[in-house]
Amino acid sequence: MSLNLSEMKSLCVLRLSAIGDVCHAVAMVQAIQRQYPDLAITWVIGKVEYQLLKHLPGIEFVIFDKSKGWRSYLELRSALKGQKFDVLLHMQVALRATIASLMIPAKIRIGFDRARAKEGQFLVTNERVEAQDSPHVLDGFMAFARKIGVQDTELKWNIPVPEADTEFAKSHIPDGGKALIICPAASKAERNWMPDRYAAIADYAVEKGFKVYLCGGPSALEKQLSADIISHSNTELTNLVGQTSLTQMLALLKQASLVIAPDTGPAHMAVTQGTPVIGLYAHSNPGRTGPYLYRDYVASVYHEVVREQYPAGEIPWGKRAKGSDLMSRISVESVKQNFDAVVAKLDI
Repeated sequence: MSLNLSEMKSLCVLRLSAIGDVCHAVAMVQAIQRQYPDLAITWVIGKVEYQLLKHLPGIEFVIFDKSKGWRSYLELRSALKGQKFDVLLHMQVALRATIASLMIPAKIRIGFDRARAKEGQFLVTNERVEAQDSPHVLDGFMAFARKIGVQDTELKWNIPVPEADTEFAKSHIPDGGKALIICPAASKAERNWMPDRYAAIADYAVEKGFKVYLCGGPSALEKQLSADIISHSNTELTNLVGQTSLTQMLALLKQASLVIAPDTGPAHMAVTQGTPVIGLYAHSNPGRTGPYLYRDYVASVYHEVVREQYPAGEIPWGKRAKGSDLMSRISVESVKQNFDAVVAKLDI
């Protein structure tokens, strides 16, 4: 049941991380803005995630820097001193988010339904969203908008990018160019595909007339993975790993024709730009965390793996498969098939 909040003046969103999740949350926040254009919205967000979303219109951001430990909570309380929100949307199930929520004064505190309100979230909320059966993360977030009376929940994203970043992207990928971006690295190495297989797909794309780019963050793991891909490739690849800001990467993803990535933030960034994504999944359920608009193109072994690991009984929707070599079960041929399907269907 939705709440009658026609008189509310202020709302606080608590979603700290991660990149993919805040991309999902943007669609929900912007649906709220369409319904309540005069509503004052504050978003408590992580430091890295802020760098991607800091240009969103109509939102005041408060950065929560978890690297500061207990001081991060004191800084949050200080930043919000004197404020009293009509509504708090507590959208993160994590102990640090539960504690952070105690620093946010709000009359109505909405959390997930009882089954999902873990890590103590149910203790610090007084309203819950409607329970859902097997939702994607984005659908779970959109339930918060419906809870406060939003009727138009059509998925629309508007994440502004500075003009200089758009020009940067176009200098690499001109308008109309056939470009494949591979974002090869997830946050955990076990979720990464093999470099020789990425290279095989890159070579295949070049044969099909695409220029191939590697994108990612500046970590040593990502730089090494990109170097390994290049060493296995028989064609020239453009390596931009560690050379872009988040908004520059967003602009590049918009210019791309197609993106290939494991379960990682840039896959969901690409979705916000309307760029097709081939997701590579073995550890997590692509029905729950896959690239939302392009789940039909996921190359996944998750369901067969998780059934092997849990052969008896019903498998919880969000259950993760365990193992360091699961991604090796995704074949080059299956990704090529998805590649061909996307190119044919979208006439790329």
